[in-house]
Amino acid sequence: MTKKSKTILEFVVNTADDRQAEDIVALDVQGISILADYFVIMNGNSSRQNQAIMNALIADAEKKGIEVKKVEGRDSPSWTLIDFNDVIVHIFSKEDREFYNLEKLWSDADLVNIDLMIEEN
Repeated sequence: MTKKSKTILEFVVNTADDRQAEDIVALDVQGISILADYFVIMNGNSSRQNQAIMNALIADAEKKGIEVKKVEGRDSPSWTLIDFNDVIVHIFSKEDREFYNLEKLWSDADLVNIDLMIEEN
């Protein structure tokens, strides 16, 4: 893991937590995927909340000088993907998260303990 990818991971986890994202899971996919170092998976309670999480991640990344490589599903109420190069973020509706079950698909990946990354407010 590079220091840069860990910094981006911490940024994503904190920003998502600030927007009340639910069930945030970070998977360490280094060694099993060439796509990224980490996948971060989360869901919101509504399409409006998912949009707020996405907008906050994009806006705050730009303020911090973190490159947003690509955004897919920007207008989707069910699944949005944000590519921060070394960290790929998946924001799901609850139903689609259960349906696609990325945690199971990437079950060879180690879970990252994000508890210490979440800032106490």
